[in-house]
Amino acid sequence: MLILTTTAAVAAMAWASLATAQTSAPKESDLPVVVTSGEATVKRAPDRAFVAISAESRAKTSREAQKANADAMTAVLAKLKSAGLAGDAIQTTNYDIQPEFDYNNGKQTLRDYVARNAIEVRVDDLPKLGDILDLAVGAGATSVAGVRFDLKDRTGAEREALQKAVEDARARANAAAAGAGLKVERIVRIEEQRATVMPPPRPMAMRNMAMAETAPTPVVAGDLEIRATVTLTAAIR
Repeated sequence: MLILTTTAAVAAMAWASLATAQTSAPKESDLPVVVTSGEATVKRAPDRAFVAISAESRAKTSREAQKANADAMTAVLAKLKSAGLAGDAIQTTNYDIQPEFDYNNGKQTLRDYVARNAIEVRVDDLPKLGDILDLAVGAGATSVAGVRFDLKDRTGAEREALQKAVEDARARANAAAAGAGLKVERIVRIEEQRATVMPPPRPMAMRNMAMAETAPTPVVAGDLEIRATVTLTAAIR
């Protein structure tokens, strides 16, 4: 009986010691945290451009409109390929044939058919961009919708901006902790506020053949801004 009582007492003391240790040692989840945001912008000169080019043709029948449009776009594509564009640099984005009507006194009358063929052209040699636009218009393109500049290595620029954004958030966390007389113990979480934003197209007026033959199209690319934003959670002590 004495042995059992002693054993029970020892067990009770052990459980009490363990409970005391558990309550005295703070859990990681009990540590105070600070949440900060970081932002960064990386500027790069673009080295690639995308341009939307289309040809539009009208005729009294859909077949005639289709043939006229096919002839026009074939001439445009031939000119673009002769400029040395890569095989995967030209992509069809839209093609349609639609009737057009006149309305008089509530009566609908067929006027003609319109065929449209739109392509997107990627230009990896920016100094040639103006010449390529002039070649397309001179060959029969009826519209240049706009130019969108981009980077061949956009991923590299995005990662650099992300790294700088994390550094900014960490510096803010250190400043906030120091203001409270504490210091950052460790980083608990980093969340990237990712939003895919493509560079907006820059409008460009259509040029006719006479203009294309007299003066080249000037193109000014400017700089691109690659932005990154993160939210950082840090444990402080």
